[in-house]
Amino acid sequence: MGKLVYGTLLLVCVWSCCYGAGLQLKGDFTIYGMFPLHNTGPTISATPCMATCKQGTDNKHGFHLVQALRYAVEEINNGTGNDQLLPGVTLGYNTYDICSLSASVLATVDLLAQQYNRVKVEPRAVALIGPDSSDFAFTPAAALGSYLLPEISYEASNEILSNKIRYPSFFRTIPSDKNQVDAMIQILLKFNWTWIAVLGSDNSYGQQGMLSLSQQASDHDICIAHQAVIPSLNSGTQQRMRDVVRNIIKTKVNTIVVFSSKRIAKGFFPFVIEQNVTGKVWIGTEDWSMATLVSGIPGISTIGTVLGVSVKYTPFAGFRDFETQAVSTLKDLNSSDSDMVVPCLQNTDLYTMAAKAFSLENYDIISSFNVYKAVYAVAHALRGVLGCNLGQCQKTKVPAWQLFQSLKQVRFSVRNTPVYFDENGDPPTGYDIVTWTWKDKAWAFRVVGAYSPDPPDLQVDLSQIQWMGDVSDVTESLCSPECPYGHRELQVGQHKCCFECMACPASTFLNKSGSTSCQPCKQDQWSPPESEECLNRTVLYLPWNSPPSYVLLVLLAITLLLTLGTAVLFLFNLSTPVVKSAGGRTCLLMLLSMTAASSSTLCHFGTPSRLACLLKQSLFLLSFTVCLACVTVRSLQVVCIFKWSSKLPRFYETWAKNRGPEAFILVTSAVEFLISVVHVILYTPYPSQNYDLYYSSIVLECSNTLSPGAFVEILYVSLLSILCFCLSYMGKDLPANYNEAKCITFSLMIYMISWISFFTVYTVNRGTLTMALEVVAVLCSVLGILGGYFLPKVYIILLKPQMNTTAHFQNCIQMYTMAKQ
Repeated sequence: MGKLVYGTLLLVCVWSCCYGAGLQLKGDFTIYGMFPLHNTGPTISATPCMATCKQGTDNKHGFHLVQALRYAVEEINNGTGNDQLLPGVTLGYNTYDICSLSASVLATVDLLAQQYNRVKVEPRAVALIGPDSSDFAFTPAAALGSYLLPEISYEASNEILSNKIRYPSFFRTIPSDKNQVDAMIQILLKFNWTWIAVLGSDNSYGQQGMLSLSQQASDHDICIAHQAVIPSLNSGTQQRMRDVVRNIIKTKVNTIVVFSSKRIAKGFFPFVIEQNVTGKVWIGTEDWSMATLVSGIPGISTIGTVLGVSVKYTPFAGFRDFETQAVSTLKDLNSSDSDMVVPCLQNTDLYTMAAKAFSLENYDIISSFNVYKAVYAVAHALRGVLGCNLGQCQKTKVPAWQLFQSLKQVRFSVRNTPVYFDENGDPPTGYDIVTWTWKDKAWAFRVVGAYSPDPPDLQVDLSQIQWMGDVSDVTESLCSPECPYGHRELQVGQHKCCFECMACPASTFLNKSGSTSCQPCKQDQWSPPESEECLNRTVLYLPWNSPPSYVLLVLLAITLLLTLGTAVLFLFNLSTPVVKSAGGRTCLLMLLSMTAASSSTLCHFGTPSRLACLLKQSLFLLSFTVCLACVTVRSLQVVCIFKWSSKLPRFYETWAKNRGPEAFILVTSAVEFLISVVHVILYTPYPSQNYDLYYSSIVLECSNTLSPGAFVEILYVSLLSILCFCLSYMGKDLPANYNEAKCITFSLMIYMISWISFFTVYTVNRGTLTMALEVVAVLCSVLGILGGYFLPKVYIILLKPQMNTTAHFQNCIQMYTMAKQ
């Protein structure tokens, strides 16, 4: 394996045809660095030969990164502000210019060759700082991980690199993209941007970030209307770029997440400007949101509002002065001899770059400080391995695995910034949330918030965001606006963010947005359609203290007074002709049963009780059956005497002698009593709450009101009523003193009309009105018989005593007989 690596390295170096002085510093322990000092485009060669990086354009950002490495090493070696972090030993450095992916691979091969000691470069590397991108970091992370040689990247954020099985010795001072995706999700949720497009650069950084964002978006009800890969710009990809922009316009999204490297983002945004896309919100990653490479694109201020995620900024005091003062040092260093074996990666003229006085932007400072922290992390790990805590460091050989173990344990603070690595080699760093601002076409950025990953927390000052375009407030990015309360969402199409609002039906409610189903009200509550809360149902019963109850109770009292008063009057006049003709003692039984029937109405008032439910229907039907039986017997008696005497001369005599009237009343009442008992046993009525009749009310009633037993009872009483009515109607033309048949017929008509009216209303209404109407029907039944049958007798007894004589009754009978002849 070692010979193969060494041979490959020689082949590339021989064919590279490039030579020059490299940037290095001798020391007891050497830190290697990979920095993008130049930018070169992708090339295709038929031979294993790579052009020198110096042929590319200067990368000022990479220059600042190298300076940060030199600055940190110089501080540690000189003991500036650190009280000799590594007393007795010095750090050295050796850098590669990784202007392309090929350069990154070649630099990795060189490091591997040195680990095998095939190339005589002493001392060997103790750690690698870099490279700057995830794509460039995969190869060294996998290769160096085999030897547990620590690699600390300052800008490679792909979360795959946190996999300790594949990349065991990889560390970084920039947060993982996992945290960056979390921050972006929180931003989208903060502004309720649920209808978005996601774009990712055509590299591992963009594609992995886009994949992670897509997976998390669905967990937070964020819909991705369109996602696409942004290719690197060349003559063959320009149409693809235009198609990506057209699809964004077509989907009508207002928020676009661009998970891209700065180099690819620089090639993409000119096409956005070309197609006049304005008023959008662009959410950028840490790699391009602060890069002047992108913000410097002509006309980019027209694209809309840019919100970006940026690694937290830390003031880097002294670094700018170091770069200014280091020009002369670089001149001397570049003129020194170089013994580097890969000159095409190490022939950069740093003095020439420094003389150009590149501007130092915040983006450069953030990444430079990450390099600075990485160097100090290696120094603290060496301090632990070399036993420097005892005073002087031991100049012993440090195996890669030993430094690797020490690096996992480091925990220190530099420039008031804590530095340590978690189990995945990631730092605890959060993010700043930044926005672009424009003033007179001059670009600047503003920190408007912060995101902390542990625990997840996003803070944003909305007043600091300058919304671009035709809006003065937060831009909306929704497929469908939120449904108002009382409406549920009905998904339309494949995206759950696209829906129609459907009104919640009655007896349901919804007091939140985003739900696809309405919540049912509790059983004792109700709601009209489109409700956001439930209301308590009205409880329907006949209370004692309501105005209708007062009227009914007064009517009941009057009825009881009349029945009881009539009974007393008949009792004292029991031997008079009027009372005898009315039925004698049978009248007392009728009045007693009518009093009981009237009293049954007391069971209708108030909330139903167990006793009231047992008595309400059964007491009335039984007592009224007794009354009807008495009336039937009286009607039969009159008809037999005056109508059937010639046709059935012995019928009534036999009927009376054998106590037929008493037997009929007893049997009829006994049958009704038996039916009531069976009804109560089989279909026991009990207090119940009926929730099904009205959606807005609860009816307090007795159960089994319409049971088969109740139906049999009502049918029996109805048949008896019809029989009584027929007999009374037959005697409507009898003598005046015996013509109570007319009154009975009238009373039974009142009784029947009352109950027909009640049952008609009962079929369509079961509320308080119907409950009161049932009481009225009972009292009307009693008062009808009382008024039609008994009050004429009372009138004669009290006001016409001359008609209450035997002679008067005989005279009436003779006149009726003569009229018939």
